[in-house]
Amino acid sequence: MPYTIGLDYGTNSVRCLIVDVTNGDEVGSCVYEYETGEAGIILDPADHNLARQNPADYVKGIEVTVKAAITEAKNNAGDFEASWIIGIGVDTTGSTPIPVDKDGTPLSMLDEFKDNPNARAWLWKDHTGHAEAAEITELAEKEHPEYLARCGGTYSSEWFFSKVLHCLRTDPPVFDAAYSWVECCDYIPAVLTGTEKPEKIKPSRCAAGHKAMFADQWGGLPARDFLSKLDPKLGELRDRLYEETYTVQTEAGKLTQQWAQKLGLAAGIPVAVGAFDAHLGAVGSGIAPGKLVKIIGTSTCDMLVSESTRELADIPGICGIVDGSILPGYFGLEAGQSAVGDIFNWFVNYIEPGGKDAGSHEALTEKAAKLKPGQSGLLALDWNNGNRTVLVDQRLTGLLVGQTLHTKPQEIYRALIEATAFGALTIINRFEEYGVKVSEVINCGGIAEKNPLLMQIYADVTGRQMQISRSAQSCALGAAIAGAVVAGAGAGGHDGFAEAQVAMCGIKDVTYKPIGENHKVYQRLYALYKQLHDAFGIQDWSGKLANVMKELLSIKDSVQC
Repeated sequence: MPYTIGLDYGTNSVRCLIVDVTNGDEVGSCVYEYETGEAGIILDPADHNLARQNPADYVKGIEVTVKAAITEAKNNAGDFEASWIIGIGVDTTGSTPIPVDKDGTPLSMLDEFKDNPNARAWLWKDHTGHAEAAEITELAEKEHPEYLARCGGTYSSEWFFSKVLHCLRTDPPVFDAAYSWVECCDYIPAVLTGTEKPEKIKPSRCAAGHKAMFADQWGGLPARDFLSKLDPKLGELRDRLYEETYTVQTEAGKLTQQWAQKLGLAAGIPVAVGAFDAHLGAVGSGIAPGKLVKIIGTSTCDMLVSESTRELADIPGICGIVDGSILPGYFGLEAGQSAVGDIFNWFVNYIEPGGKDAGSHEALTEKAAKLKPGQSGLLALDWNNGNRTVLVDQRLTGLLVGQTLHTKPQEIYRALIEATAFGALTIINRFEEYGVKVSEVINCGGIAEKNPLLMQIYADVTGRQMQISRSAQSCALGAAIAGAVVAGAGAGGHDGFAEAQVAMCGIKDVTYKPIGENHKVYQRLYALYKQLHDAFGIQDWSGKLANVMKELLSIKDSVQC
């Protein structure tokens, strides 16, 4: 009875999932909410761009969740034994780099830096390095455009070197104390396998390729002289990073005796090289060529794969085309939106429309579901946390157009959902413009699971059927699949990802099909969304916006009639 563990490190918590590798049954799970900061995130009221986390929470989360998940598995499957667990996989947010010393200890765990947020993990949604991102983009455009070609043409403040360079500029003592910087998805497997020293870590192809401009065609990371032009110390750091990267089919190491005793597992079971949550969420949702997987949570990631033997165009505005970043033998293509669930939470928790009861997600969703497309006369831009794709500009902000003295909270709530759907359609269109066809859309994540209204709006806006991954924990399932692959068929696991996905993945029976009448209205609204999108997002845009408000009213009138 072989089982594997998937550890899924999200924005606010870590989840452990124990999965039967023969059929994908999830027999035990546990969630640990990070204890430090606000919902696990260290914030700064004076700087909305700052978002950090405490690596100590990551480590504690391993022990808390694995033990509790094992207990639950024993309760759910009476004959379950922890010794039947044959492998472990790990996914995390990213880019979430951590400054570490020579032993691989995060600086925040040292007394000297324990209260310094710059010594902690720089969470994916930290945008403090926006100026550095622009500087990296400008230099690469002049000297190494190939660095940008496979990451959408613009380097993002969400990514590795922007954050590291910002630390160098704003807190030299932390930068100087850091022997190296390690992605969270590399750090967790290293902790479990006793390979924390930077030179012993097997770095993730996923993280390096999508966030650190790593590619074999130019010798790995950006050249030392390129980084030195940004700052000599950044060039020196390159020598303490890595020369090779590894896919999730690779073993990061064996579970140490110390961790085996803590967790009640067998020492020596393999731990897979880590990857980002969205990438393994795509694996857990059954990604294959033509299947777009949308991981919908606080933000979204949109994932596609294409055979490595196929020549792909460089696609402007996406977050990377990286060989082996999702599935071995395939290019992984990543896009996404910097805020989705975060936008809805902002409206409910910060604006508090109608008070706590009338303004809850449930109450607003129920009322918003009674509205027809276009009935509110509202149109929003989904940029409350910047734009990840296709504009790659974290200095963009949200927008709501069409309010009147009669505008109700549920109308705004629906407009915000519609805005995220329009952003999703923009991403699909960009992929298809460059020859990457989308034949199916599979959604996963809590919002996809729990919000039928959002799924129906996405179907109506895109004109495509929305499917939902069978697992409510697709990212953790994908990590467990990686654990099954590194364990191998000889130990009861699987020889490859295709075989593992057939055995362990599935799609829910419920699907959401586009309603023709609604789609027609949304086509009109999307044309106006694109006007706003291009006017506020494209620097050399030329056009007029005088028609937008009046056309929104025209659509509103036609719907009400």
